Amino acid sequence: MTQNSSPLVAMTQALRQCEQGDTTTARMVQIWRKQAAQLPLPARYGEVLNGQLDRMESSALFSEESCSFSHKDQLDALKIWLEKAHQQMRRQAS
Repeated sequence: MTQNSSPLVAMTQALRQCEQGDTTTARMVQIWRKQAAQLPLPARYGEVLNGQLDRMESSALFSEESCSFSHKDQLDALKIWLEKAHQQMRRQAS
């Protein structure tokens, strides 16, 4: 694992902790924003991620499903983003 993938590991851990209820959505978003800033990814990754994290923050202000953004769906979207980021990092490393 390269040093550049370390932020992805931290993001994965924060996501799992949030899913398990071991950390708050706000804390997870804070970790993701900090770690994502360290990733050498194309700009579009940051744009997509910022939109996802903004929706996560919005959904956290309401009860589980009363917001138009489902918390579970947002977590699933972040998982997809992580997968794509991992793929991009592997492409860039080769």
